Amino acid sequence: MSGHSKFANIKHKKEKNDAAKGKIFTIIGREIAVAVKEGGPDPANNFKLAQVITKAKANNMPNDTIERGIKKAAGDVGNVNYKYVTYEGYGPGGIAIIVDALTDNQNRTAANIRNAFTKGQGSIGTPGCVSFMFDKKGQIIIDKEECSMEADDLMMIALDAGAEDFSEEEDSFEILTDPDSFDGVNKALEEAGIAMISAEVTMIPQNYVDLTDETAVKNLQKTLDMLDDDDDVQAVYHNWNE
Repeated sequence: MSGHSKFANIKHKKEKNDAAKGKIFTIIGREIAVAVKEGGPDPANNFKLAQVITKAKANNMPNDTIERGIKKAAGDVGNVNYKYVTYEGYGPGGIAIIVDALTDNQNRTAANIRNAFTKGQGSIGTPGCVSFMFDKKGQIIIDKEECSMEADDLMMIALDAGAEDFSEEEDSFEILTDPDSFDGVNKALEEAGIAMISAEVTMIPQNYVDLTDETAVKNLQKTLDMLDDDDDVQAVYHNWNE
C-alpha cells in the first residue's frame, strides 16, 4: 500500500466534514445511540461504544457532547430503532464500493443508495459481491508535521500495543490493527500524547484501481457525492486510487 497517500485522502474528507460538522455529529450521535442500546453506556464494557467514542474524538466532537449523547441514549433505549445495513456494488470502470448505512427506514435508504449508483452509471450488487476485495482493519493515520516522536519509537509503541503493521508515507504514518486490537492501540497512542488525524475501524482495499477516463471519473464522483450527502449513510469505502 506504500505510495498511496492516505493522509491526503483523509485530509480531503476531513475538510469536507468540517464544512458539515453538524451532520457528522448527528451521524455519530446515531451510532452512539445504537451502541448504547446494544451494549450499555459503559465503554469499558462495550467495545462498539468505545470505537464510536474514538471516531467522535477523531472528528473533534467535544467530550461533553459525547457524554450527553451517551446519557440520552441510556435513558431512551426503547425508542432507538435504527438498524445497520450494508450495500455493495460497482461504480464506473468496475470500481468496488461498499456503503454502510444506519437507518430507521430501509425502503427509503435502499432507494436513495440505488439512485446514487444509477446516476453515476454504476449498479448495486448482491451481498458479498465486492467485500472480498477489502480487509476489515483498525486504521490510525498520524500527520508527520504534528508528531515530534521518531518513527522507530512510534512504531514500537504501536507494535507493543498490538498493531499488525506500521508504514511511513511522505506526509504521514499509518498504523493497521486487527479490529479487536484497535482500542488498545488507540489508547496506547493517546497515553503517549500522539495526535491522530484519523482513527477508526474501516475497510481497506487489497488493491487500488486507477481511472483514466474523464467521464468515468465524473460519474464515480457523482455517486460518491450523492452518498456523502445522504443522512443515512455512515461510511463509504471504495478502491479508487483518487
